[in-house]
Amino acid sequence: MSTSVWPGRSNQRRRTRKDLLAAAARLLKQGRTPSIEEVAEEALVSRATAYRYFPTVDALLVEAPLDSEVPDPQELFGDDTTLDPEERISKAEASLHDVVWRNEKQLRLMLAHSLSGATPEGAAPSVPARQDRRTPLIEAALAPARNRLKKASYKKLCAALALVLGTESMIVFRDVLQLDEKTAATVKDWAARALVRAALHE
Repeated sequence: MSTSVWPGRSNQRRRTRKDLLAAAARLLKQGRTPSIEEVAEEALVSRATAYRYFPTVDALLVEAPLDSEVPDPQELFGDDTTLDPEERISKAEASLHDVVWRNEKQLRLMLAHSLSGATPEGAAPSVPARQDRRTPLIEAALAPARNRLKKASYKKLCAALALVLGTESMIVFRDVLQLDEKTAATVKDWAARALVRAALHE
């Protein structure tokens, strides 16, 4: 049974958005610059659905190449026999850290599109503005310790870890704190481990 912190309809919307990104990535790999209509057809969804998730084709094409860069949770932890949640969250953070810092320019552009893009008329307010790539990694990292946490504590921990892992923390370290990548990695690893430790001792 799924332990996702994003159950039901919310999960479906994220899957639809991911399908659109995957379709766009496939078309880009063919050397094409697809339109929203072509991506919708490739993803087997309607044109209207595609526009609900991506107001402009630019926003879609900026994000699509990044989607495949994020490690798959099953591949990352499939052969990992470690049960220590601190070690596992450290592994997840390190893998995502590498992706974020390697693709900094593209991610900043994606954020700019996300922040400035207007929501098209008729769009559902619950349609995600960005793809949630970090939660599946967090959930996979915490899987061996899932039964040691109350449901509320688990959801709170996943949310707190989502603030540490990902693009936004890179922006803070780069732009606000003006710290280098090595220092950022050290601090984020410490923070992620501390959050897991605190949750397990609540």
